[in-house]
Amino acid sequence: MATIALNSSASGMNALNTRLDVIANNIANADTTAFKASRTNFQDLYYIERRQPGVQNQPTQSTSPIGLYVGLGTEVAGTQLDFTQGTAIPTNRQLDIMIEGDGFLQVDIGDQSNGIGYTRAGALALDQDGNLVMANDVGYRVEPNIVIPPQATNISIGTDGSVYYQDPAQVEPVLAGQLELAVFQNSAGLQTVGDNLYLETFASGPPNVGTPGDPGIGAGRIVSGFLEGSNVDAVTQLVDLIRTQRAFEMNSQTFDAADQTLQTIVNLGR
Repeated sequence: MATIALNSSASGMNALNTRLDVIANNIANADTTAFKASRTNFQDLYYIERRQPGVQNQPTQSTSPIGLYVGLGTEVAGTQLDFTQGTAIPTNRQLDIMIEGDGFLQVDIGDQSNGIGYTRAGALALDQDGNLVMANDVGYRVEPNIVIPPQATNISIGTDGSVYYQDPAQVEPVLAGQLELAVFQNSAGLQTVGDNLYLETFASGPPNVGTPGDPGIGAGRIVSGFLEGSNVDAVTQLVDLIRTQRAFEMNSQTFDAADQTLQTIVNLGR
């Protein structure tokens, strides 16, 4: 029936509209620090079974090698994050860091998700109390908390996450604290909540926290004076955009053809 074609093409247009939204978000964040692109995965829907394979034919006593199934369209199975490394962007700022490899910085997000959020955005700053925080509109405090005194100069962050500063009253650099990285079994299962943050979920598994560069947990190392760029490939996204537009057009044409078929059936009954 043409009604099945109508519903199938409508499901295709609905799924492709979601894919278009995901692509638009990827392109919009092509210059967002440490942004990770998402991919839309599709899956087919239920099938109407009109004849099973292997059914015995009475006249010849043979069995049918194939069946007869009519699909009911498609749907979005989910969006999958791509955590490939972004391009290193030099900034020469003392508090800018890039995570080279796997791992996430931990930040204090208050009452949400056990109070801890995870980010790869390494643009850091100091708040009015000297706490090391994310350089965004909220200023989430890095965990474990690291405080830099007002008189400190020449702040440096080592590849192992150790944060040093120079105190004018001392000759040797002073250790302010140690950055830690969290590694997840399934990073694609993290929940995206905006503000360059991810939250732990059951699908991601619990975090394995350790020192940057620790081979025991597979954490990456810290590179100071750089930021990780977005991993959005503009060319790939534009190609996907064109493919999505063409697929939407084909589904629209199928919808029109099914509509015309129904109109013909209606006219025959008059």
